[in-house]
Formats: sequence, C-alpha cells, structure tokens
Amino acid sequence: MQVEPWIRSLELAPKGAEMIEWAEGHMPVVVRLRERFAGKRPLEGAVIAACLHVTKETAVLARTLARMGAKVYLAASNPLSTQDEVAAALVKEGITVVAKRGETEREYYWAIERIAGVKPDIVIDDGGDLHVLLHTKLKEIARNVKGGTEETTTGVMRLRALEREGRLIYPVFAVNNALTKWMFDNRYGTGQSTIDGILRATNILLAGKTVVVCGYGWVGRGIAMRARG
Repeated sequence: MQVEPWIRSLELAPKGAEMIEWAEGHMPVVVRLRERFAGKRPLEGAVIAACLHVTKETAVLARTLARMGAKVYLAASNPLSTQDEVAAALVKEGITVVAKRGETEREYYWAIERIAGVKPDIVIDDGGDLHVLLHTKLKEIARNVKGGTEETTTGVMRLRALEREGRLIYPVFAVNNALTKWMFDNRYGTGQSTIDGILRATNILLAGKTVVVCGYGWVGRGIAMRARG
C-alpha cells in the first residue's frame, strides 16, 4: 500500500530541522546508537509503523531508525501534540509522516489506519491505538507483524487484556515496564511537564495553591513532587 505524507506544509521544514538538531544535542544515547549501527544498517528492508507524539524528540528516534535502514511511517498518538515543523522536516528527509496538529477524531484514526496499511514488520505505539486497530480491524496485516513496543501504562493494560483473552497476535515489549521509563520519565519527565502544562494553560501562580493528585503511581508521585516545589 502506497502512503503519501499528510502534513501541514513543507515550508515549515527548516524550522523543524533546527528543532530536531536541538533535541539531538540533548539525546546522546540515541545519537551514539545511531553512530554505532548506521554503517551496519541492521534494519535494512524493515518496515516500521510508529504511532507516537510527533515532536522533535521522537523525530530523533525516527531519524535514527531510518538511518539504520528501516522504512519509517509515522502517525500521531495525540491529535494535539504534533509539531508541524518537525513533521515537515521528517518528510523532507524521506520519512513518511501522516500527522497534523489539531486533527479531528476522524482524521486521527484515518491516519493511524493509513500507516497500519503499509504491512509493517515492527509496530511502535504510544497508547495502544495502533496495536488495537491491528488486532481488531486489520488482523490479516497483524499476522505478518514480527513484534512491537508499547510505551504507556494504558497501552500495556490494553495489550494484557488481549493476551488474557488469547487474542494477542504478535509479541510486544512493554517499554513502560523498563526502569528507565517509570523511574525517570514517569516520575520526573511527566511530573514536570504536567505542572508546566497547567501553568501555560491557566497562567496561574502556583504558590499557595492546594493540589489534589488522584492516583499515586509513579506519574502521580512525580506530579506531587513537582507541585511541592
């Protein structure tokens, strides 16, 4: 299945390239892995469908996979998180992106179905929407998938439910269960970004406020820690 890029505008690519370069300067491990394996191209011929937040950070991952030999197709895992400049820069580099900031619900699921239709060898997901689509509407395509990853607690729970029912078609690595995910990203990254998002959206002064956190897993703990200052 031939999938064409669907983005806001290619004219945004120069700004997106600058954003990705900045992110690479703060992601030395991924960059070192790229430098180590790019010459060997261990993913030569592999088709990867990824449903992720289309940001400068995930662009570093997509760029790395492509330089290792994979053909990468990328859709958004959230209709409001796409950085249109980054999407344009990736398309300019030959990575197929099907994502725009502010997608409607219909466009969101259409984009995910588009990248699922490329018959991927590997599936990278954030939230489980791509995995669930393959296990429900696109089972024939799912049977050719060699394996995948899932980044979030929610996505892992959805996949475990499929496994309990005997409906999980291909193996999936639960990235969310990795120590580096829940001890650092969930606790520190999500804690800070949540507070930052609240402040940007409301323009309130946090000092003196009472903060109620519902749920006290690693994400809840991270939010509480940042709210305490």
